[in-house]
Amino acid sequence: MHDESPPGRPRIDLNADLGEGVTDDVGLLEVVTSANVACGFHAGDERVMREVCERAAADGIAVGAQVSYADREGFGRRRMDVETGLLTQWVAEQVEVLGRIATAAGTRVSYVKAHGALYNRIADDAEQAAAVLAGSGDLPVLGLPGSVVLGLAVAAGRDAVGEGFPDRGYTDDGRLLPRDQPGALVEEAADVAANAVRLAADPRLRTVCVHGDSPGAVATAWAVRRALGGAGYDVRPRSPSS
Repeated sequence: MHDESPPGRPRIDLNADLGEGVTDDVGLLEVVTSANVACGFHAGDERVMREVCERAAADGIAVGAQVSYADREGFGRRRMDVETGLLTQWVAEQVEVLGRIATAAGTRVSYVKAHGALYNRIADDAEQAAAVLAGSGDLPVLGLPGSVVLGLAVAAGRDAVGEGFPDRGYTDDGRLLPRDQPGALVEEAADVAANAVRLAADPRLRTVCVHGDSPGAVATAWAVRRALGGAGYDVRPRSPSS
């Protein structure tokens, strides 16, 4: 895997949530360059983690820990008021489990990304953001540009990776629209692809995410990847300096 993009071609990473039991993992692993692997708290189990990690290792796809609240019933999308120490423990447990499995599969956990309600919470909640950072060692952190968690990561000398969502709507202040609000979900593949190209041009962003929990997820991911390539982007896993 090369570390540098071809001259004149900016790099962008394409990530998706995998191992959740509602996603065509095999199909998406043929498209994406980074896999956010569910670590068992909102979805997934060790068998599925192993399968995703083995395929990712074989294909040169980066593996990230998709950490969440302990909320399998609500798929990690319910807000939880968790004591800081306990949340740190939860995150550390998830990173450790996936790290062990990834190592056995011949790869490693190369970043952390929160899932669902926790992702949205740490955009503005400093205590919970600090807990996620404390539980994830020195891993690079994916999050919304301008979020509290990325600000704290930068202050701690960690790699803060701005992320965009071409299949989601945004509020005026750059947060994701709640899923129950009009315009929260962008469903047409062509619209998602066009949004991805627009987002990739934002200098704050180094990765874009396509959600895998829809019947047309793989086709949409391919539309995004082709659109990014057609717009001149080198689609590949991000590196600490890219």
